[in-house]
Amino acid sequence: MTTTTGMKTVATHVPARLDRLPWSRFHWRIVIGLGSVWILDGLEVTIVGAVASRMTEKGSGISLTSADIGIAAAIYVAGACFGALVFGRLTDRFGRKKLFMITLGIYIIATVATAFSQLTWYFFLARFITGMGIGGEYAAINSAIDELIPSRNRGQVDLAINGSYWVGSAIGSLAAVGLLSGAFAVDLGWRLAFGLGGILGLGIMVVRRNVPESPRWLFIHGREEEAERIVDHIEAEVRRETGRKLPEPGEAITIRQRQVIPFVEIARTAVQRYPRRAILGLALFIGQAFLYNAIVFDLGTILSGFFGVSSGSVPYFMAIFAGANFLGPLLLGRLFDTVGRKPMIAGTYLGSAGVAAALAILLMNNSLTAWWFFLLVSVTFFVASAGASSAYLTVSEVFPMETRALSISLFFAIGTAVGGITGPALFGQFIQSGNKNLVALGFIVGAAAMALGGLVEVFFGVRAERQSLENIATPLTAEEAEAEWRNKPSPQAERDRARPEEDRREARHRDERIAGRRARRREREETGGRKYRPGPGGSFYSPGLVGSMGKTSRSSAAAERALDEEIEKVVKILEKRGPTEREELEKAVEGKSWGPGRFRKALREAVRESRAEGRPDGVYVRAGQSSGPGGGGETSEDGRRDGGDG
Repeated sequence: MTTTTGMKTVATHVPARLDRLPWSRFHWRIVIGLGSVWILDGLEVTIVGAVASRMTEKGSGISLTSADIGIAAAIYVAGACFGALVFGRLTDRFGRKKLFMITLGIYIIATVATAFSQLTWYFFLARFITGMGIGGEYAAINSAIDELIPSRNRGQVDLAINGSYWVGSAIGSLAAVGLLSGAFAVDLGWRLAFGLGGILGLGIMVVRRNVPESPRWLFIHGREEEAERIVDHIEAEVRRETGRKLPEPGEAITIRQRQVIPFVEIARTAVQRYPRRAILGLALFIGQAFLYNAIVFDLGTILSGFFGVSSGSVPYFMAIFAGANFLGPLLLGRLFDTVGRKPMIAGTYLGSAGVAAALAILLMNNSLTAWWFFLLVSVTFFVASAGASSAYLTVSEVFPMETRALSISLFFAIGTAVGGITGPALFGQFIQSGNKNLVALGFIVGAAAMALGGLVEVFFGVRAERQSLENIATPLTAEEAEAEWRNKPSPQAERDRARPEEDRREARHRDERIAGRRARRREREETGGRKYRPGPGGSFYSPGLVGSMGKTSRSSAAAERALDEEIEKVVKILEKRGPTEREELEKAVEGKSWGPGRFRKALREAVRESRAEGRPDGVYVRAGQSSGPGGGGETSEDGRRDGGDG
């Protein structure tokens, strides 16, 4: 690492060292320890929805009406917005780890305090502080995850973490089934339900103690030596686990160290440099916040008040509802990287809006039983859940690295304040009226909000799939190195010229394979395999990455080289072993350490390049190699030739 004075610039390999790490137990600790914020949020929202009807009953120990439940939901969301803004600024100033420990502590204390509510104002206050803790978690956690997870796995990990919201929802629903049963008094079961959140939070805090501070945050804030020590420790742990030498990191990135980036600068960046992306972020957040916070908070009340579902049965419905929401991002998530961000985000927003509007019409006509109503609600949110998760992913991707945490806070706060506060408050009043037509009107308003988000995505969406974050939005603090490197050979070119002829020939073959892979990808896109190409119109040079490669980004080229190396490992094992079952092949090349889905992709590309062949019985061979008994050396016609889906 080198540090210069004056402008306080730092050139560091820390991001490249983190991005080239194989998937390991360290990354699973990040996912479990940090991603659990969504589980807590899902637990909180669902607990209120599941126990709401019990808290309005006589003898519950607290005097609440259906309207009060809606107000409490709005207050919780207001607390989350306030917490995101306050703790987002503190996260940028004092570090990720300090704040994600503090905000978790606030959540634990507040949710346990909620269990002791006897007066309405006290319940509202406890919900506000609980929301503050959760909102603060968003600011600290989402930025830390992006900064610690390798770039090749970031999209899949983000989507999985967003989907884990519904794991918390399911936990809350199933726990409420027992806690609201006859085994507990009317004034006790709902209190224990809130206490459950505190217990879960304590377990998460234990895991988080082993999560390090973000090295990216450290070197930006003048603590580069500490950042290096943390990365050294992570690398040593990964080497011990995998037993392999780590590949050389990519090029250094040069940044200007800064203590804090104020909201004024973030707003200026969004308005002046990325106005279309700012509108996009707001539209996506407002749409999903209105629909989700309005209906999820009040679903239990609707089922019991309009369809005669008993308060003890509501949690069963909520558990099924959570399952439908979790399956949405689980089954549709992969399409966001293959079909593309724009068609999938627009499709999920507009699709959920269409189902919600149909539900509203049927509700006005009194054409729905409890189960038909619930089925349509579940279908609506099966589609909407993947889209809602993409709002967080979009804002995280389309704004510069230095503004990521505060951008998430700002757009979450504004979007959720508009949609998440007005939605529950308005819906609560509609339910309190006892008029089905007003409830249907609430669904129509929610559908309109989602449809607006979908239309904005159609016109302003960014094709960010498989693009590095630096290519999507150039870092604000990156040193402008383009002029310096434009007229001098890159270090990679100099190293290539110094290689022996045999190595240069292999490098040319590698480049030809990569070019062929790109050509086939373009052909598949042009013939309808995928209508939207990745990236906002092409590859972009990132001045923060020292050593320009012209119009093709170094990070994109590095990703292609990494894929080529993985394909080579697959081919060499097949060459050495002969016919090999897929599972044994993955084990031999240690494919699981590459990260989710990467072995499958390497195997598929090896088959497409005619360097490997797949047989119908799941056995793979080197192309042109004798396949041995049982397969006749033929490649199946059912998709095995391109690696299958495994």
